[in-house]
Amino acid sequence: MEVLDSILLGIIQGLTEFLPVSSSGHLELGKAVLGDKSIPEESLLFTVVLHFATALSTIVVFRKDIWSLLKGILKFEWNDDLQFASKIAISMIPAVIVGLFFEEQLEQLFGGNILLVGFMLLITAILLFFADKAKNTNKNVSFSNAFIIGVAQAIAMLPGISRSGATISTSVLLGNDKTKAARFSFLMVVPLIFGKIAKDVLSGDLSLESQNFTTLSIGFIAAFISGLFACTWMISLVKKSKLSYFSIYCAIVGLIAIIYSILN
Repeated sequence: MEVLDSILLGIIQGLTEFLPVSSSGHLELGKAVLGDKSIPEESLLFTVVLHFATALSTIVVFRKDIWSLLKGILKFEWNDDLQFASKIAISMIPAVIVGLFFEEQLEQLFGGNILLVGFMLLITAILLFFADKAKNTNKNVSFSNAFIIGVAQAIAMLPGISRSGATISTSVLLGNDKTKAARFSFLMVVPLIFGKIAKDVLSGDLSLESQNFTTLSIGFIAAFISGLFACTWMISLVKKSKLSYFSIYCAIVGLIAIIYSILN
């Protein structure tokens, strides 16, 4: 993998991890338009490195929140921090179940199914549109909300459904405060990312042979910096009700994907 490829993939990972446009969907579209060989194949190690970078950028942005949560949890009291951590744990259940029991079936959907990607992008667009129109409140995410948002996160494993878009939109449509919805959405994915990294490491599939650590490092830096930017920007966009821009974008790309699929 060339240095430029590493930078581009790092930036794409950092931006699409937080912006509601579906990184998996765009990758499938790119493969279909440019051809599989036109996009550098990401090794498992490179993928793990990029995901670690975006998880780290989330931790940096929410460092005060995470530190407060850790201190609250260590008090071993049923306080707000322990309750919030419990909600995070509940939100993980659907995605963990899908990841453990339906991984093979899910992977079969990532084979250039452009028609599916197009329709899923339209669903993302609809979710973002209605979430953008929702009135802001001061409501916190409840335990039942946490599970429903977790279901949205599990559904977002489909190519074309944006994880951040699905979880934030679902939370807002449930009547939760927009800023708190974004905060919960970004924090809830951190344990899942680290869990997936641990699974990949323990599986023994990671190979350090023939790896260019320069490209790995550059990819990590690119994903980390772009992730910091996208995470901070996304919080501001949700707060200011600017999700409609991404709704329009996803709708246009989704329609193009559907037309492209029908004509080819």
